[in-house]
Amino acid sequence: SFRIDRISEEVRHAVDAAIRTLNDPRVCGTYCVTRADVTRDLRYAKVYVSVLEDDKAEDLIKALKNAAGYLRREVGRQVDLRYTPELLFERDQNIAYGAHIAEVLRSVAQTEENKDEQ
Repeated sequence: SFRIDRISEEVRHAVDAAIRTLNDPRVCGTYCVTRADVTRDLRYAKVYVSVLEDDKAEDLIKALKNAAGYLRREVGRQVDLRYTPELLFERDQNIAYGAHIAEVLRSVAQTEENKDEQ
């Protein structure tokens, strides 16, 4: 388990570095590779990407899926493994969900403040 966690973190770093080398115009804006989950047999890695701009998120994920072969080769060069895992990209909603919860809490606090004033 500890070994898989270390490999997952190495894959995350390698994917993040490889994405920055892409020359695709769809790979722009504010994004972050939040985590990578590598299976126990090291054949697949699910890479979670968080995108702050909702209108560019779908294009970014499509671009990453199209460039998965190139990114896999770059990960294979950086991470020394017998098998380079196949990369599966998913959009991570955690940051957007956290921003939504913060907004809800802020609005609740504001309504409580308005009730106290009246």
